[in-house]
Amino acid sequence: MRKLQKLAALGLAGSMALSLAACGGSAASSSEAAADSAPVSGEATAESTASGDEAVTLNWALWDKDSTAYWQALADGYMESHPNVTIEMTDLGSTDYMTQLATQLAGGNGELDVLSIKDIPGYSNLINLGLLEPLSGKLTTDESKFNGVLDQLTAEDGNYYAVPFRSDFWVVYYNKDIFDQAGIEYPTNDMTMEDFDAKIREVYEKTGVYGNIYHTWRSTTTLFGILDGEHTVIDGNYDFLKPYYEQVLSEQADGVIPNYGEQKTSGLHYSGAFQNGQAAMCNMGSWFIATMQKYNEEAEGNGVEPVNFGIVKYPHPDGAPAGSTLGTVTSLAVNANSEKKDAALDFVNWCASEDGAKCVAAVGTFPAVASDETNAIISSTEGFPSDDASLEALNTTAIYLEMPLSDKASEIETILNTEHDAIMTESETVDEGIANMNEQVAALLG
Repeated sequence: MRKLQKLAALGLAGSMALSLAACGGSAASSSEAAADSAPVSGEATAESTASGDEAVTLNWALWDKDSTAYWQALADGYMESHPNVTIEMTDLGSTDYMTQLATQLAGGNGELDVLSIKDIPGYSNLINLGLLEPLSGKLTTDESKFNGVLDQLTAEDGNYYAVPFRSDFWVVYYNKDIFDQAGIEYPTNDMTMEDFDAKIREVYEKTGVYGNIYHTWRSTTTLFGILDGEHTVIDGNYDFLKPYYEQVLSEQADGVIPNYGEQKTSGLHYSGAFQNGQAAMCNMGSWFIATMQKYNEEAEGNGVEPVNFGIVKYPHPDGAPAGSTLGTVTSLAVNANSEKKDAALDFVNWCASEDGAKCVAAVGTFPAVASDETNAIISSTEGFPSDDASLEALNTTAIYLEMPLSDKASEIETILNTEHDAIMTESETVDEGIANMNEQVAALLG
């Protein structure tokens, strides 16, 4: 069995005293509509720290420019310290972004220099097409600071072709008022799966409110199983998923969580269920923090009550340390056919550096290479839970990729999602669904 590498380790103990001047213009609105696909350029304002003074324009492929604050934050931060460089952004939109990117790069097109990588299947496809420049050994940031993520992005030829600058990880959100009103102790930063199950049941028994809402994504239900670091979803055997399916289906049968089939039929979304007090807890990614902050900020104007919420570390299997969790990364790559590879690499290196990480954190997003300073920036944003447990929840032990690099990742995902739906709607038993997963993925892997 292939052993997963640790993706990242975050700390929260340092000072907030740092300058964000290098992130000028980073507080872009996150509520505006997506931009057209025409390039957008900015101007540099600070003294250059680049290796040369020749004017360079880099074309950066990305998605949802105007609704995603960190793109402009990174561009502005880099251009302030590199006045000879202009960053133009080509917005390909978020729908089928990786397919659109592959189309743009087809035929050796070198017009795009820096490439944003959205998902693992698309990344694998671009590697197979020979469209990405190898980046192994070219980083200026110590590779050990990525704590294993570069290993997970390394292809069979021994090279990695993208460098992460953003990382999201999963935590448990909980409604403090629901717990307080029933006199129930809050969830803790060291919950086993058994502890989590017991807390879900206790909340429902004492309040009549769903103890947790598992969203209909497969990851919310089954990927507790990869937190031991011994299993992945690309190895072709899924027997290890059985206890997690059985636990969630038991909770569903007892009515302490929403019914999966009814969630899909009604369109009940995890955010609405948690914000409306229909569920006391929600296991979800760190991106939901900003959503909750925005919801609470606008609550009065929208005529709703703000949610008094906290976060704790993700539940873990017995034997896995507290702070083990799931994660996804957003990465940057260099077009193999760019005529400005050196300049593009310098920008990628800067985005992955501590300077780039501070710009990402300044807009409330978790950087891939985190530090005491970046965690302090995020935890000091308006509306972040101020309790000690929520602060400690940012301090993870290990984050494992939901989908590791595989040239079969897309096909495997389709198989697993189909069988997951059958299991959760009880049109198949757990054993039948897992047997189908094993058989179909084994045939795919040959």
